[in-house]
Amino acid sequence: MTPPTSNPTATGAKREAILDAALELFVERGFHGTAVPAVADRAGVGAGTIYRYFASKEALVNALYQQAKGAISEHVLDDFPTDAAPRELLNVMWTRMAQWVIANPRAFAFLELHHHASYLDEDSRAIEDRLFGFARMFVVQAQGARILKSGQPEVLIAIVFGAFVGLMRASWEGRVELTPETLRDGEQCCWEAIRA
Repeated sequence: MTPPTSNPTATGAKREAILDAALELFVERGFHGTAVPAVADRAGVGAGTIYRYFASKEALVNALYQQAKGAISEHVLDDFPTDAAPRELLNVMWTRMAQWVIANPRAFAFLELHHHASYLDEDSRAIEDRLFGFARMFVVQAQGARILKSGQPEVLIAIVFGAFVGLMRASWEGRVELTPETLRDGEQCCWEAIRA
């Protein structure tokens, strides 16, 4: 008699259903407002099933964070033209972020709700640090060439990223239509704010 074997496809499908349900609920209710049984109900699995895949709610939120932050980091940074002029680098970064957010609005909303949250683990923070470190390097180099305003690089990054997030939120709330012209205008305003 042979022991039963698990079906990897079914196992993967359950894990994905749990992640999808958790993403929806974390966006709707936040981390603290989302209970594991609610995730199980939305995923169509038993509450105990979640613990077969994730040791805790914190492990679940970190898995989601790493998946989403890793995806946007990969989309933005892969084959990045690091030898281009700073103005072009901002354009590439802005455009790639916008492409990813338009394709993944719920994942981006989740990232913004859980940005630097106290329950993110070391692996989640490492992914964030990779993207931030790249932006910081770009700003420092451009400041050294006197192309960007002087001052703390973190301030210039916050100005650009804050404007980007604000534009995405305005779109989600129906106050702004995300057209190529809107995205271009937003990017140009950011460039004007940080250039020397």
